[in-house]
Amino acid sequence: MKKIGFLSFGHWTPSPQSQTRSASDVLLQSIDLAVAAEELGADGAYYRVHHFANQLSSPFPLLAAIGAKTSTIEIGTGVIDMRYENPFYMTEDAGSADLISGGRLQLGISRGSPEQVIEGYKHFGYSPKDGSDHAEMAREHTRVFLELLEGKGFAQPNPRPMFPNPPGLLRLEPHSAGLRERIWWGAGNRDTAEWTARQGMNLMSSTLLTEDTGIPFHQLQAEQIERFRKTWADVGHSHQPRVSVSRSIFPIVSDLDRAYFGRQADGQDQVGYIDGGIARFGKSYAGEPDQLIEELAGDEAIAAADTVLITVPNQLGVDYCAHVMEALLRDVAPALGWR
Repeated sequence: MKKIGFLSFGHWTPSPQSQTRSASDVLLQSIDLAVAAEELGADGAYYRVHHFANQLSSPFPLLAAIGAKTSTIEIGTGVIDMRYENPFYMTEDAGSADLISGGRLQLGISRGSPEQVIEGYKHFGYSPKDGSDHAEMAREHTRVFLELLEGKGFAQPNPRPMFPNPPGLLRLEPHSAGLRERIWWGAGNRDTAEWTARQGMNLMSSTLLTEDTGIPFHQLQAEQIERFRKTWADVGHSHQPRVSVSRSIFPIVSDLDRAYFGRQADGQDQVGYIDGGIARFGKSYAGEPDQLIEELAGDEAIAAADTVLITVPNQLGVDYCAHVMEALLRDVAPALGWR
């Protein structure tokens, strides 16, 4: 059994071919898609976060709204760029959204992907310390965030407060117990997966890895997952970790599906460059359900993960994205033992 959710990049464009022509369209349709996915029996609704782009950027109002409109589906991000985040404010926002949803938040965080602007985090007031870099800054923000989520008091109370204080040092409020164990790190390579395990975060692995050893993407990603789990066991954390992988999967069950994705039926891995380094990109899966079942059964990383996030083409609208999820859940997942 696997949890199956969707991952939306939240694009919008004024093009007449797009069903999302404004930020308002994307935000409202993101809520509607989560509601539709829950009704279909999907397990998760996840959203990308990008700054300075025509994409979703401020996740917590959206996650809180989805939490208020749904009751069972997991709600998450994939991923929040920690270079831009104030860990203290983020702790309060995350605690609020998690309480509204009844403890269903699954937050994916990371160093982030290549930016739309040069050193965009500086516009948000953050710069690496001397002798450090932006990646180390993201990890330091993460360290503080994880510490704050523990809920321990650290702030000296005012002796003459406006309202009475409880005894001892004060923590940030609202605090949501259990959220600390529902934080995921988007790891781009095998070494980062081991670091993720040492921090006690769940592993979120995307459709690309920032390394290439010449083997197929799914096998390299399976190695990443294996190293994560081994490190987790060596550290001896008290709870069990989770692992998600993202895939582009399009069951072709209608003429419209064939028109949109029929040409991707023979997709292959790609090798390219990202952030100045080599990267391996996983292929898209598109085809008749029987073909997909055979191909996905051989994906070693999916076999090793407990959660599969399906990237959805959000600009095609809520109804079509829900159709993709329904076809996967009905025609593909049961035969693979995911359901």
